[in-house]
Amino acid sequence: MTRSCTKVRLKPVILATSLTLVALASLSLTGCSNIDFGSGENSQKSVEANIDNTITLAQVTKDVTYLASDELKGRSNFTLEIRQAADFIAKRFNEVGLVPAQSAPNFKQYYSVQKITPAALSVKINGQVIASESLAMATTEADIAWQLSSGSKSQTVNTVMIGENDNLRKSLRELNNQGGQHLVLLHPKHEKSFKRYQSYFARGLTKLVSHIGSNLENGAESENAQGGVIVVALTDISKVKSFSVKGNAKVTDTSLNNVVGILPGKSKPNEIVLYSAHYDHLGVKPSVDGTPSNKAQQGNQIFNGADDDASGVSAIINLANHFAKMGNNERTLMFAAFSAEEIGGFGSRHFSSQVDPQQITAMINIEMIGKPAVFGEGTVWMTGMDRSNLGEQLNQALAPQNLKVYADPYPKQNLFYRSDNATLARLGVPAHSFSSTQLDKDQHYHQVTDDINSLNLPSMLQVIKMLAIATTPLVDGSITPSRIDANKVKRNGLIY
Repeated sequence: MTRSCTKVRLKPVILATSLTLVALASLSLTGCSNIDFGSGENSQKSVEANIDNTITLAQVTKDVTYLASDELKGRSNFTLEIRQAADFIAKRFNEVGLVPAQSAPNFKQYYSVQKITPAALSVKINGQVIASESLAMATTEADIAWQLSSGSKSQTVNTVMIGENDNLRKSLRELNNQGGQHLVLLHPKHEKSFKRYQSYFARGLTKLVSHIGSNLENGAESENAQGGVIVVALTDISKVKSFSVKGNAKVTDTSLNNVVGILPGKSKPNEIVLYSAHYDHLGVKPSVDGTPSNKAQQGNQIFNGADDDASGVSAIINLANHFAKMGNNERTLMFAAFSAEEIGGFGSRHFSSQVDPQQITAMINIEMIGKPAVFGEGTVWMTGMDRSNLGEQLNQALAPQNLKVYADPYPKQNLFYRSDNATLARLGVPAHSFSSTQLDKDQHYHQVTDDINSLNLPSMLQVIKMLAIATTPLVDGSITPSRIDANKVKRNGLIY
């Protein structure tokens, strides 16, 4: 899950008293998708596959332990170790009975990204040279050269003044949403905030590279239409008569890949239920004091990402095994492990250009389920409960067991937009993330301590089983959720 600095205060939550792990563990699915309550007539039936032998603690533990192991060094994008993780996921998809998606031979769906890092920038306004320490640039272009002479008017560059009483964050967000070329004159009062943006922009931006043959005509956003430049000058100049701006950036092309497998549908093969999670994390970073520890070598620390999001990837692998063994999928099931979620969601953005979003009935994006939710062990909540009726339909499936999927308890954190579901939601798909994390209390989030020892594996197992039960009506084609109103979903920024 991507980071946010928004603070949140929780309202008191009434804990569910009816939910117990014992009750949940007693549930099983028969080969005909009927729920066995563990007693009475159904319990006497001999069933080859059920929820207890298709989703097991031993296998879930094995999968999440490897993905969160020191061997994979935090699965950072662009590393050898994230490719090892992809190989493991592809192997597991094959083992459980999935077949590669058409866009993902051998289960690997490759895409290209560009890393664009500012290299040089010079700005002169009204004949005055602006010092380099007072300049910042966010760019998706390799070279820029802007000129404005006294008395003329620029046709391409938008000049913006951000005064001492203006909201810097809001102003830059609006420019980012517009795209294009912008020269920003920022009042010195904003120097502290400017330094943060300067540092952020200096690290460079990552841009998805579109490919010929993608399904952009089906509604996915065209990355070629995105981009632009924002140059910020911290200055007390308040009126522009002329300017000269020259800059360039270093552009590095590289590739990443999603891992995608499918279980073809029987009677409704053109209707897709998508289960997803991201398999990238933060990798290896220098330790605070530069000295080795029990989780470090040569002063580096491994950010294992056990909860974020090895837990979700393990869930989709074991859900794939469950539905493959149950054989009750009238709809096609697609399982996608996305890369690049932590650096901008580029994996899901590329994926969305390879499918027709109108064919995706629902997206079940699983994000951080390794620790008990505020509602108790084995419980789960979903983002954007009010944006479609998917949550209501899932809860109807769970009602006989007195179980439920809860609404997101952290609305101020904007979690609906902080995972890969947002990309598909922008295309109208009923796309939601399912989680159990307590973000207000989780001391391991994006920390080196997010390792296998921080997880509650029995609780995680029960969440996976609950999601299997709740989504079975999606899988067998008996429910169809309402679409999300794409016009009410905020768009991505076009520049950074």
